Amino acid sequence: MVPFGGWDMPVQYAGVKAEHDAVRTKAGVFDVSHMGEFRVQGAGALAFLQNVTTNDVSKLKPGRAQYNWLPGVSGGLVDDIYIYMVAEGEYLTVVNASNIAKDWTHLNAHAEGFDVTLTDESDRWGLLAAQGPQTEALLQPHTDTDLSARKKNAFFPAKLFGFDVWLARTGYTGEDGFEVFTDASEAETIWDKLLAVGFTPAGLGARDTLRLEAGFPLYGHEFSDTIHPLSSTYSWVVKDKTHVGHEHIRAIPTQTLIGLKLERVPVREGYPVKVGGVVVGHVTSGSSSPTFGHPIAMALVDAAHATLESFEVEVRGKDHPATRVPLPFYKR
Repeated sequence: MVPFGGWDMPVQYAGVKAEHDAVRTKAGVFDVSHMGEFRVQGAGALAFLQNVTTNDVSKLKPGRAQYNWLPGVSGGLVDDIYIYMVAEGEYLTVVNASNIAKDWTHLNAHAEGFDVTLTDESDRWGLLAAQGPQTEALLQPHTDTDLSARKKNAFFPAKLFGFDVWLARTGYTGEDGFEVFTDASEAETIWDKLLAVGFTPAGLGARDTLRLEAGFPLYGHEFSDTIHPLSSTYSWVVKDKTHVGHEHIRAIPTQTLIGLKLERVPVREGYPVKVGGVVVGHVTSGSSSPTFGHPIAMALVDAAHATLESFEVEVRGKDHPATRVPLPFYKR
C-alpha cells in the first residue's frame, strides 16, 4: 500500500505482471474511488463547460461521455477530465484524485457570470473500473441492461448485483470495460461480488503499465501546469472555440512526446534522453512492458529531434540505446 491523494492505495495484489495479463486477456477490476466527482448543473452548465474545457461539450448527448481538458489561464493543463452527460443541463465530471482541490478552486473561479451550480460529490461516489475482454460476458448475467447495446462512452443507470449504479463504457487501460459508479457505502460489497464472478483484483502498478502500453498520457507525467498539452498526440481534444487560456494552448509547442523501445534496462521518469551524448529531453513514464517483454518509455524531447530514430537514455550514469517507436505501443 502507498499513500496517494490522501488515500492508501494498493500497488499490487498478486503481482503487477499477473494483474496486467489478467486485464489484457481476461478481466480485472481496479478500485478508483479516489478519483474526484463534480456535478455541474443549471441552464448555463453547457456554456460554462464550453468555457473551461478544450473539447466541444455541445457534441455530448444525455447518456454519453467525453474525454476533455481543463486548460490553465496562462498555459499548460489544470487537469484532464472525463465529462458524463446525465441530462440536459446536468453533467458529472471525473477529475484526478491529486487535483481535486485545485480543480474545484479553478472551476469555481470561472463560474461567475454563468447560471450554474457546482457540487463536489467526491465523498459520495465509489468508482470501480472493470476492464478486459471478458468484462461484458462476466457482468451481463448480473445486470438488467443489454450491455452489448452500449457502445464506447455510453453512460447509463443500471442494476448490478441488485444495486442501483451508473455504468460507463469507459476506462484507462486500452481494453474494453465498464466503470461502475456506485454509492460509496456499497462499493466494497460490489467489489467482492466482482471478484466472486471472476474479476482479478488489480492495483496501481498494473494500471500504470496498462496505460503506458496504451500510450495514455497521465497528469503529472505527460501533462502538467507547465507542459504544453499539444506536446502529446492528443491535439484532437482541442476544438475551434474560445475558452480559458485558448491563446496559449494554440502556441506551437517546443517539445514533442515520443515513444521509445529499449532492449534491456527499464527506465524511469526523469531519466535524460540524449542524441549523440547531448541531452534533448527526458523520460516522462517508463517501465518494462509485460505484454512485449522489453522496456518501453514515453519521453518529451525537443521538437527538432522528435523525428529521429535513435536516441540514448542515461541510466545511473551510463547511456543505453533506445529506438523511437510509434505511440501507442499497444492497440487492441
